[in-house]
Amino acid sequence: MTRAATGLPFDDIRNLLAGLPQADEAARAAARARTRDLAAPEASLGRLAEIAEWMAAWAASPKPAVTRPLVAIFAATHGLAAAMPGADAHATHRLVELYAAGGAAVNQIALQTDAGLKVFDLALDMPTPDIRVDAALSEAACAATMAFGMEAIAGGTDLLCVGAAGEGNRTVAATLACALLGGAPDDWTDGSAWGAEAVTSALAQHEGHLSDPLEALRRVGGREFAAIAGAILAARYQRIPVLLDGFVACAAAAVLHRLAPGALDHCLAAHASGEPAHARLLEAIGKTPLLETGIALEEGAGAALAIGLVKSALAVHGGMATQAQL
Repeated sequence: MTRAATGLPFDDIRNLLAGLPQADEAARAAARARTRDLAAPEASLGRLAEIAEWMAAWAASPKPAVTRPLVAIFAATHGLAAAMPGADAHATHRLVELYAAGGAAVNQIALQTDAGLKVFDLALDMPTPDIRVDAALSEAACAATMAFGMEAIAGGTDLLCVGAAGEGNRTVAATLACALLGGAPDDWTDGSAWGAEAVTSALAQHEGHLSDPLEALRRVGGREFAAIAGAILAARYQRIPVLLDGFVACAAAAVLHRLAPGALDHCLAAHASGEPAHARLLEAIGKTPLLETGIALEEGAGAALAIGLVKSALAVHGGMATQAQL
């Protein structure tokens, strides 16, 4: 059932969330039956079997393959960053230039996993307002940015990795996580005094307006958060499995988690960065990371690394001998 139209920009997003496609349980069951037939002791394949069955369910095939993985990095700038200790107004621009030149960690990992890499420039020369004094986005701009993120998969992919780039987005993510999931600012800022103060100030500025996850996204999020949420939502409708990268990507995903139970069923957490706040966020959205990397980058490097694990899981599941072949 869809909601009654009100003419508000978020209406389309809410309607999409009300009609999320579900996993292909027949394909999952077929993959699970093959798991039982493999020439391996019961449960000995651990998460390899889980990954293969998850891929089968979302690719709607009992023997899925990953041939066109994509790492999508969403880059944006924040007014909040100008007030950070040691602020660098050009840091995000330089990161984007680094990706374009092929010099970042994620570039190397994408090459090793045969993944495409796209960087989406979300108006880098127009930072969103400082969330301590104003909303990051209007409702119309937030909905439009989510729609832009939905186009990230337009070129085609069978496994989407989402990451982010943006000076200050770690503090913005902490604010969004605190707004969505509660707790104290210190829970989400991992001991940064300036970060905790910034989160406290931003939450106070928008007090009384954060109970709706989409409203929280537009007020204390930013363009990359909206675009990542949009990309994850579009992937669900295209039945494309998603690997979530770091704290920023998971904070964006948490918006969908809060809006609709099961909205992240087609997503796996690629890795844990080793930061307590990231671990806390993964627990809140019900995701156990595939890898424990300690990678604190937000650029998609951890998610790109997990592509190899997914491919290996599918190779084992699809190519291993069965008990009948022994």
